[in-house]
Amino acid sequence: MLIVHVHVNVKPECIDAFRAATVENASKSVEEPGIARFDVIQQQDEAARFILVEIYRDAEAAAAHKDTAHYAKWRDAVAEMMAEPRRSVKFANVFPDNSGW
Repeated sequence: MLIVHVHVNVKPECIDAFRAATVENASKSVEEPGIARFDVIQQQDEAARFILVEIYRDAEAAAAHKDTAHYAKWRDAVAEMMAEPRRSVKFANVFPDNSGW
């Protein structure tokens, strides 16, 4: 399992457009066989901050995700919406052991 948290700070005037584009991308991403889960969360006290929680079955699935048309569409659509470059943090699953996913 590879768990990636993508931290995004969006320009305030772009929040709704970012949400729409990101939900569209996430809804297609969860259909990929290598993705176990793909959550989009928004910070309650600072609405311009989002985290994408992407759970891949393996590193190859993460690479395959970046080759999809829906990812490319999302990446290009949101590039100018960000107040700063997005950043990602990678994690390994400790518990529970979901190796059977």
